[in-house]
Amino acid sequence: MTAIATNPLAARQALVRQVIISIIAGMVLGMWTMLVEGVLHAGESFLAGLVSPLNYIAATVLGGLGNPNFYLAGQLPPLDPLTILLGLMGHMMNSVILGLIFYGIAGRLTQDRRTLLLAGVIYGVVVLLGLWILVLPVLDPVMLRVNFLAFVLGHMMFGAVLGLGTLWARAGHV
Repeated sequence: MTAIATNPLAARQALVRQVIISIIAGMVLGMWTMLVEGVLHAGESFLAGLVSPLNYIAATVLGGLGNPNFYLAGQLPPLDPLTILLGLMGHMMNSVILGLIFYGIAGRLTQDRRTLLLAGVIYGVVVLLGLWILVLPVLDPVMLRVNFLAFVLGHMMFGAVLGLGTLWARAGHV
């Protein structure tokens, strides 16, 4: 048995570290995707492009559930602080949930950093494909407007941070 399995305090500390790494991984994914969207839409509006992924995430709870026309095609969503906040909350919540799922899987893996890094990257891609193919077309089709290649790279970064953070999340050291 590991020290975490036999010590409730160690288990609680490991969970806190897993949540912290999941938040950091989500921030990396989010900042990357937002930056790419801002640059891609710089001719229109860098700021509106920058926050467009957050608007797309929030569309689900704002009445766009399953509605590909919630935001007009070819136009960036309006700058709305509430929408941006809701999108950020949804993104970070999903990052933590998906991160904790990864740690449930990673708990069965080796302590080797390269293996954990590769597992994280693969996990990020699997999550992206599941979202892109199964979830987004049904629940949030406007999210499919983000640049796919940037989204793939962002999810790979998300997974890489989870994988690299696994050793610290498990034992509190790298």
